Amino acid sequence: MSLDFNAHLTNGNNKMPKYKIAWLPGDGVGKEVLEAARIVLDALKLDAQYVAGDIGWECWINEGNPLPDRTIELMNNTDCALFGAITSKPKAEADQELSPGLQGRGFVYSSPIVRLRQEFNLHTNLRPCKAYPGNPLNYKEGIDLVIFRENTEGMYGGVEFHPLPEEVFRVLDKHHPKMKKFEKYGLENLALSTRIMSRQMCDNIVRRAFEFARKFKRKSVTVVDKPNVIRETGGLMLRTARAVARDYPEIPLWETNIDAQAMWLLKNPLDYDILVAENMFGDILSDLAAQLVGGLGFASAGNIGESYAVFEPTHGSAPKYTGMYKVNPIATLLATRLMLDWLGETEMGNNLELAIAETIKDKKVKTYDMGGSNTTLEVAGEIARKL
Repeated sequence: MSLDFNAHLTNGNNKMPKYKIAWLPGDGVGKEVLEAARIVLDALKLDAQYVAGDIGWECWINEGNPLPDRTIELMNNTDCALFGAITSKPKAEADQELSPGLQGRGFVYSSPIVRLRQEFNLHTNLRPCKAYPGNPLNYKEGIDLVIFRENTEGMYGGVEFHPLPEEVFRVLDKHHPKMKKFEKYGLENLALSTRIMSRQMCDNIVRRAFEFARKFKRKSVTVVDKPNVIRETGGLMLRTARAVARDYPEIPLWETNIDAQAMWLLKNPLDYDILVAENMFGDILSDLAAQLVGGLGFASAGNIGESYAVFEPTHGSAPKYTGMYKVNPIATLLATRLMLDWLGETEMGNNLELAIAETIKDKKVKTYDMGGSNTTLEVAGEIARKL
């Protein structure tokens, strides 16, 4: 299917469209699921211009930058972005696949989605996980979780070292007695990843979770960390959550450790409503919760800041399926629903979710993961017809 990105530049009265959306397909099946999103958006008649941007593995290979500056500039002139998927590989593999003319010139691969979150201060990762009736992949019916994940700090803050510079080791050794035991391995054999968290961003993510709970009359907020072991950062998160909770006395605050929470999500998923966590723990919980409601084919996310947002399915680029139009587009369409809500098009968003739910419940048009044989675009077409 060929997408016309000049569509909706103006309407019949030569007026500019209401919205300008950065269109970032990325790699592999990311391009296919955004084709599916476009089918649905056209059926909804969203008054928008879609502006295509470059992002992903091909940009890394050919330019040494998976998120080119021109894409950042493009995004700065749009209202929000819809993002498909990217290929991401470990450092050694990334270095090997870089074009020969770029190798040895100091280019270092970093995740473009992580950079987007930091570049646009997309501090809140919103991950709804809902078991739609009739989905054969549901772990249990009735699950309706929302995870709030802090998106810019924590273990994914990007402050890492390998090998460990001597001056960094000396400073840490001076201020903490437990560093000494690592010196025997040799600094060239040490890697260090930091978990840096601020009270401000802990407050921000917990407060957004409570605001959501109040707005949608949710029953509880659960803060998830590991303060009994990761005492300083985990303790900061827990103390901050307790302070924020005092502003929302009608909503209970529950506190759990990450390992226990993983177990309890499997044992009693209906007991939980809103979970809030730092970056890495929120990432882990989000994928576990996604599997409870059908897997990554149903997992959408909104990366939300003060004035910009990027919406995405959370699955990868699935290179082995590229070109087959095989993957489930529902995660992308649920991300599209989140985008519509963020733009203020609540009725459109609700209608899209209803059409998705009806398609799942009908069990007539479904992709391979749901036991069917329909293509990505056929599922999108069925949802568009229901609209």
